[in-house]
Amino acid sequence: MKIAVLVSGSGTNLQTLIEQLHQDETSGIEIAAVISDRRKAYALTRAKRAGIPTHIVKTQDFENRVDFDAEISNLIEHYAAELIVLAGFMKLFQPLFVRKYQNRIINVHPALLPAFPGAHPVADTLAYGVKIAGVTVHFVDKGVDTGPIIAQAAVPVLDTDDEESLHNRIQVEEHKLYPKVIKWYAQGRLKVEGRKVIVKQ
Repeated sequence: MKIAVLVSGSGTNLQTLIEQLHQDETSGIEIAAVISDRRKAYALTRAKRAGIPTHIVKTQDFENRVDFDAEISNLIEHYAAELIVLAGFMKLFQPLFVRKYQNRIINVHPALLPAFPGAHPVADTLAYGVKIAGVTVHFVDKGVDTGPIIAQAAVPVLDTDDEESLHNRIQVEEHKLYPKVIKWYAQGRLKVEGRKVIVKQ
């Protein structure tokens, strides 16, 4: 199965997907392309080192967000990607794009959704004083981190935690969970019933 990975930053999750999926011949999963909305995203360097085609699609190069989405869609179709994987991609898609790829876009979020959606979940987690943080992998819908939840993993919040230390421990779980979920998708094991996602055995 071919996937397209969309990135905006350093690409630690991308690196995990390269190592655990793309470079593992037994996975049956190929990262066909990496697309970024930021020219200087280090994730692009990671992709190039692995020999994966890269593309930069910036919002400022388009008259509107629908055209921006359309360019990304063109790339996805060009590479025949069956799944769109968001790995630190910081743009929201328009409803037309989301409808076109319904249940074919997944995202990883460093919080136990529906708690702490949005751009600063780890800081929000600490500010609220909860005792359990975590990671969520979910399908993308037209809302902000509101799509059906596929899988979650809990991470205890320590009294000594700051944003960096907690985020680092959450990332350890992200790097375990995200490749696993993508494999489930490739194996046809995910069934969506309304808001519920069933992982078939």
